[in-house]
Amino acid sequence: MSDNPFSLKGKNILITGASSGIGRQCAISCSQMGAKVILLARNEERLKETLTLLEGENHFFVVCDLTNFYYLPECVSGIVAKIGPINGVLHCAGISTTLPLKLMDVCKLEDFFRNNVFSAIQLTREVCKLKNISKDGGSIIFFSSVMGCVGESGKSLYSLTKGALISGMRSLACEYAKKRIRFNCISPGVIVTPINENQPYMQDPVKRQAEEDKHLLGFGSVTDVANACIYLLSDAARWITGQNLIIDGGYTVR
Repeated sequence: MSDNPFSLKGKNILITGASSGIGRQCAISCSQMGAKVILLARNEERLKETLTLLEGENHFFVVCDLTNFYYLPECVSGIVAKIGPINGVLHCAGISTTLPLKLMDVCKLEDFFRNNVFSAIQLTREVCKLKNISKDGGSIIFFSSVMGCVGESGKSLYSLTKGALISGMRSLACEYAKKRIRFNCISPGVIVTPINENQPYMQDPVKRQAEEDKHLLGFGSVTDVANACIYLLSDAARWITGQNLIIDGGYTVR
């Protein structure tokens, strides 16, 4: 174990949604802190790109559709067989939309819960099995959003799923405390990523400024989120569980 409590040296960290944006930066930052990183996503080419950006050795990726729940046991057991027990999970994968209630239907609800909630729970079930998690415990981090804490027009579908992650995380923290497995959420505000940059409101200078003004410190960067994840994954956060860490540049203060 390193003398630096924020070090991730010797830890195996599994990161979903690692092919771009926040997930990619989390993978890079974790590798810089000494972790062995396992990348999960659907797009093989982008996973290969992420892999080339990591520092250190023995990192690898697995092409995986996290909504294929029957495959997850095989996926996780294969990872453990290759690299050893898992110390931490960053579940960055998920989907987003802006959709008014009148356009929402059961199919949309099922799709969003399957991608944003069911995948997180099913993956966690596998990782937390005795044969897959480190005997010293671990740190599981769900990616929620400020939309899981506050409201905004057209965000009810997305908010439903992100609020569910926060609520579920708190009970999981209680359930797994004796096994020294910590559960926490990260809830970002607007983070500048390639995907976000292509959103209509980001393309319009007036709308972009109006949205940025809602964040007291302006928009965030992927590094802002990755740094918080490193803290929660590290031994420096050994006494923190059941918490929702809001990283929003002051968005929810108002």
